[in-house]
Amino acid sequence: MEEKNTSRKPHSIIIENRNKMSVSGVTDVDRFDENTVLLYTTMGELTIKGSDLHVNDISVTSGEMNIEGNIDAVIYGDEDRQSPLNFIGRLFR
Repeated sequence: MEEKNTSRKPHSIIIENRNKMSVSGVTDVDRFDENTVLLYTTMGELTIKGSDLHVNDISVTSGEMNIEGNIDAVIYGDEDRQSPLNFIGRLFR
């Protein structure tokens, strides 16, 4: 059985009333607009979908982010991707 890397920073998501969200363990933010936030965490790619989304706070040093708006979906992607692809990687995606 393959062991998971236990030295990762903790990752958690707290959603309050589907309109406030706190995310920890953020390693990078790819893009965001009022309908989608695409970010990378210690547990991989994470997409938040909704409407009227606003990124209120983001701390690069602590890896925490606060989002407000109408949250409709939280979707995990590739667990191994913790940062955006470079230009060449995007061409072959």
